[in-house]
Amino acid sequence: MIDFVRRERLPTRLLVLSARTDSAVVYRCIELGAAGYLPKLTAGDDICAAIRALARGESVVPAELQAGLASEIRLRRADDRPVLTPRELDIIRLAADGHSNAEIGLRLHVSTATVKTHLQHIFEKLEVSDRSAAVAQAFRRGLLA
Repeated sequence: MIDFVRRERLPTRLLVLSARTDSAVVYRCIELGAAGYLPKLTAGDDICAAIRALARGESVVPAELQAGLASEIRLRRADDRPVLTPRELDIIRLAADGHSNAEIGLRLHVSTATVKTHLQHIFEKLEVSDRSAAVAQAFRRGLLA
């Protein structure tokens, strides 16, 4: 949705409500053009206040997410390597150890499809097209020791 609004140059200001509050996700939504980001469990009155703030042209990110977002910005500016989420780091480490997608899924208690999805995100962030290139790139960029 964010991409569509940006691509079509619509004046719509988007407020993302999500259960995910890790800094990489918040950063990515803001980077793509969201005007605000709130945790899914935000009180109704606070959501209404955020909508009014967006209508005034303000941006909305609650205080409890601002420190993580600021850290994410500093990490991305200070270093040209993409920042992988903790789960993506777990997966690339296990892939580097030679585990199959099914084995990774069993170890992390997720489905093989979820592992494949995470690997696709890793490939995009590392700008590679396959598993072995992702592992090599992760080592080159210091993501793996």
